[in-house]
Amino acid sequence: MHIKMVFAAALTLACSATSALALDGAAQATQSAQVQSPPWQHGQNNDAVDRGFEFTVPDADNLADFHGNPAHPALVLYVGGNYFFAMAPLVKAFEEKYPEYKGRLYWETIPPGLLVDQMKAGGIVTVGNMTWTAKPDVYLAGLNAVQKQVDAGLLQAPAVPYATNDMTIMVAKGNPKHITGLLDLGRPDITLAMPNPEFEGISRQIKASLDKAGGERLETTIYESKVKQGTTELTHIHHRQTPLWIMQGRVDAGVTWQSEAVFQEQIGHPIGHVAIPESQNTTAIYAAAIVKSTAHAEAARRWLDFIRSEQSLAIFERFGFKRYTPRSP
Repeated sequence: MHIKMVFAAALTLACSATSALALDGAAQATQSAQVQSPPWQHGQNNDAVDRGFEFTVPDADNLADFHGNPAHPALVLYVGGNYFFAMAPLVKAFEEKYPEYKGRLYWETIPPGLLVDQMKAGGIVTVGNMTWTAKPDVYLAGLNAVQKQVDAGLLQAPAVPYATNDMTIMVAKGNPKHITGLLDLGRPDITLAMPNPEFEGISRQIKASLDKAGGERLETTIYESKVKQGTTELTHIHHRQTPLWIMQGRVDAGVTWQSEAVFQEQIGHPIGHVAIPESQNTTAIYAAAIVKSTAHAEAARRWLDFIRSEQSLAIFERFGFKRYTPRSP
């Protein structure tokens, strides 16, 4: 009887130890996933004053591109996601200028084409099992994308430009694959994260730059051959997926806007970038316009004025953007 009791106790201890190790391993895996999962802003991009009960599991339940409280906002912004990281300081500065809007802004930072789809759907969006409505007041994207929606009748003229951005090659810190330029992205040993041409506007600029660097052959290699081979993965939200996949070791590099690489470096992530020479680069011009169906016309006009202000442009410059300067005729 005594032997049986000792054996049972030993078995219990062994099971407990195994369970503890399993739990410890699970905890480490969860911690690792949380370190490498969005949101990068650690909650700073939520404008809501009263956040109520908080439930966020970074690698399973998170809405990193939707910010604030969509219930009765005073201003709704549809922002092309390329500067999601600049929105927190921009909103803070705007609310300091107009305290009546404190905690009452809602904004989204998914790709511009998808924002248009949501606009056409009456502002209704579904993420996972959650559906809500947030009709936009201002649409902010590339100048051509904004002008297209002005011409289509969704936005009020004019399209107002305010900042520019150049492209770069995002790589792991230290550039372990020794990538020197766009031509190297065609190498068979380089795995890539590249924006999907179906709904990511940056893909048009990337293809133009690839043509400048290596002609149609380089563009075909990266966007067709390597896609078929599985060495190019097409993103849905490049400004989040590209750095994440690089940090996870899933890909080696990807073409992004320079500001996105600068932001990742500024916050200490193991990311670097390789400059694309001016002769091969493509510059984006960011613009905004008020939505024709805006429910908050005064707030929308104030945001449009603010986004071109010295205070706003200084924030953009912190992340490597440049001020828009109209070209001479």
